[in-house]
Amino acid sequence: MKQAMLALIAGGFWMLAQPATAALRVLACEPEWAALVEELAGDKASVSSATTALQDAHHIEARPSLIARARNADLVVCSGSDLEVGWLPLLLRQSGNERIQPGTPGYVETSQLVPRLEIPNSVDRSLGDIHAPGNPHVHLDPRNIVRIAEVLRDRLAQLDPPNAGTYAARATAFLARWRDAIRRWEAEAAPLRGLTMVVYHKNMAYLNAWLGLREVGSLEPKPGIPPTTAHLADLITRMQAEPAKVIVYMAYNNPQAAEFLSARTRIPAVMLPFTIGGSEPAKDLFGLFDDTLARLLAVLK
Repeated sequence: MKQAMLALIAGGFWMLAQPATAALRVLACEPEWAALVEELAGDKASVSSATTALQDAHHIEARPSLIARARNADLVVCSGSDLEVGWLPLLLRQSGNERIQPGTPGYVETSQLVPRLEIPNSVDRSLGDIHAPGNPHVHLDPRNIVRIAEVLRDRLAQLDPPNAGTYAARATAFLARWRDAIRRWEAEAAPLRGLTMVVYHKNMAYLNAWLGLREVGSLEPKPGIPPTTAHLADLITRMQAEPAKVIVYMAYNNPQAAEFLSARTRIPAVMLPFTIGGSEPAKDLFGLFDDTLARLLAVLK
């Protein structure tokens, strides 16, 4: 009897000593996808982002610390459409992680899940940083988030079947709130339709398509080419003849060119958060769109 009791106690201590079931490990290439996975997975996933709102996702390095995160990841979620072409293939290769290679359940390119805009008829490097598969910044149309959330819900369940019910329930709750928010945002943004703007980089196509905004100039002479004195002088001439309503740049852009053009044309320059963490209110996906619309609507007042 004593030996049986000791065995039972020992077994109890062994069970207590075992680690809790490890959370699914997710590496997102951009903060918006990290935020979306967190909405869908809650504490069932450990989520990190390879970039921040103050970094241009086109241009980062596959540092050893990032390679280590990729090596341990169960799922990688990226924008794709060549946004990360300068570093993601190297990261995946050096990770040695077969679970997250393209074509496996552990790899998701969100831009492949929705209709893409600005697919060029031809690609010529003389035209600047042109994305052959189309514009990759699909997160700026919140309607795209619906489809991407549905795919990620199913992928999380595929990779982690015991928690499939949690992912389904969280997705249902998130999408209900999200669809309500889309209706509210569209009502609030109605006055923005037709708003003319000078952008820094051609990364607003999906926001423009959703809200009916019009780009009439870019601070970059060609996509990915930094503003030049000659190009800014040309923009000043054009804006003096037919001014835009606003000059827009993102949190990761150097504001100097936007401020230069604003000072000489008296067109307001507005920073948009672009992704999670790009401004104080943009703490999550809801805050991102709340703040983006608030900043654009302020131009009309």
